[in-house]
Amino acid sequence: MAGEDGGGSVDEQFARLPRSARDALEESGLGLPQLRRMAAEEGGERRVRHILSEFAPSGSTGTAGWWEYGGDLDGRHRSPVWPWLRLLLVAVAAVALCLLSTYWLDRQSLFVGGALALAVVWAGYRTRWSRGGFVVCGLVGAAYLALVWMGSYYAGEWYLHLRGQETTVTYVAPVHEQASHGVRVTYCRVRLPDGTVRRVFENDERCTDPDLAGTRVTAVVDPTDHYRPVLGRASDIGGTVQGYVCLGAAAVLVLAPLSAAALSRADERRGGRGGRGGRSGRASGAAV
Repeated sequence: MAGEDGGGSVDEQFARLPRSARDALEESGLGLPQLRRMAAEEGGERRVRHILSEFAPSGSTGTAGWWEYGGDLDGRHRSPVWPWLRLLLVAVAAVALCLLSTYWLDRQSLFVGGALALAVVWAGYRTRWSRGGFVVCGLVGAAYLALVWMGSYYAGEWYLHLRGQETTVTYVAPVHEQASHGVRVTYCRVRLPDGTVRRVFENDERCTDPDLAGTRVTAVVDPTDHYRPVLGRASDIGGTVQGYVCLGAAAVLVLAPLSAAALSRADERRGGRGGRGGRSGRASGAAV
């Protein structure tokens, strides 16, 4: 029962129709068993293809339907909304796991985001292959990259913006270590109010001077003592602009697939109304 025009068998063509169109065909007495029998008759395949094309959503063939947002093309999903919701859930979960891993891996969490990107690509691949679908997947991909890249580098600063406490610390003589390629690196240290000595997040122009050891200075410290202190006040902590960029990227990551899901549902309903509204005339006329 393979179609001469490359449209596939009757079963494949029927499966590609929206569920609403399949229901309309069955209500009009042209379900899959009847279409199979019709296709087996002489010249029946052409008539069946004509019937199915009449019940297909407008622009579902060729390039006219490239902006449609309905789910997977193979028709394996009952609802075209689910592929977009799946993309949303996978992308949000991947971003959340990447940002959580910064607590233990710091900036190395970027590799976690890179590995989880494979799941996001898979979820995007399973959505509608249309022009509108490509745009949505592109927006989700760009938002995901922004969140993973900036989140891996600035999660510590964002945490200190929210939870950090300003206090007075004391400069301690810096330490010098031999890094790779024979480079001598200086690490500044401060003594916290509880007496512990910690490296600072970034050096400033004074902490590298051993003669200034014992000088008191303001710093932002982590109450849980996980993140290193940041010299200066809370307003001096970086990552503010990047935080606003990531908030915008998060909005795109959520709203893009949700909008595609809403448009997909609208496409399905529009196709269903078209199928039901014209099923009597189209089905009877095509079956003649």
